[in-house]
Amino acid sequence: MHGLGNDFIVIDGLKTKLSEPVAFAKKYCDRHFGIGADQLLIVNTSDKADFTMRIYNADGSEVEMCGNGIRCVAKFIHDMKLSAKTTFAIETLAGIMYPELVNGNVTVNMGRPVLHPDKIPVLMDGESVIQRPINIGSVSFNITAVSMGNPHCVIFVDDPGRIDLKTIGPDIENHIVFPNRTNVEFVTVTGEDEIMVKVWERGSGITLACGTGACASAVAAVLNNKTGRNVTVHLPGGTLQIEWLEEGPVFMTGPAETVFTGTVEI
Repeated sequence: MHGLGNDFIVIDGLKTKLSEPVAFAKKYCDRHFGIGADQLLIVNTSDKADFTMRIYNADGSEVEMCGNGIRCVAKFIHDMKLSAKTTFAIETLAGIMYPELVNGNVTVNMGRPVLHPDKIPVLMDGESVIQRPINIGSVSFNITAVSMGNPHCVIFVDDPGRIDLKTIGPDIENHIVFPNRTNVEFVTVTGEDEIMVKVWERGSGITLACGTGACASAVAAVLNNKTGRNVTVHLPGGTLQIEWLEEGPVFMTGPAETVFTGTVEI
């Protein structure tokens, strides 16, 4: 499945029990010797919600939340008839999320953005990290740090074409100020309430889209007085609509697509 080209292997954990999900993710997310995906998603039962979603990057690391992934999981649950509902409560490591199927798209209440550095986490003082400098070699970047259940480092640039994401992405991801590493977004304002985002995902590298990254970028745009609260976010794989309610949660709306179904021998 994929959401704007951010692609996933989705497994029905109610039927298939993976004893070694880390090894499975490393093997089958490989684009040359496996199926190929950015992440592995496992849907299972939950004591707290309708279902639980576990997320493993292509490098085997488990992460808290994935915005494109939860849209795909919502469609998977519906298409596989695991539930007759159109709104689901899905437990993640970032908390319980509530995706809703609406007119062929999926809208997700992503919860309130976290801005305090201790909770993102980012090793800086103050109540928030907005346009604060970090150094990568001899280059200084002003960053805005946001957590949408996972850490994001948002950097506004005038010319995204001058950013070598493959080189600078891992340097920022692993910067000493981010003890849990971070996702990285380079953002260009293209209109009154429009932004363009290039993504480096923690543990996955360059991806065509990142749902939580789109949310974090929209939040950062509001915090830096660059847009209003209802933002159209253009990513290489497509477009998401992000709305941050005043002092409230962030809502993300976008597509989810099934590419194929199949089986593998473990």
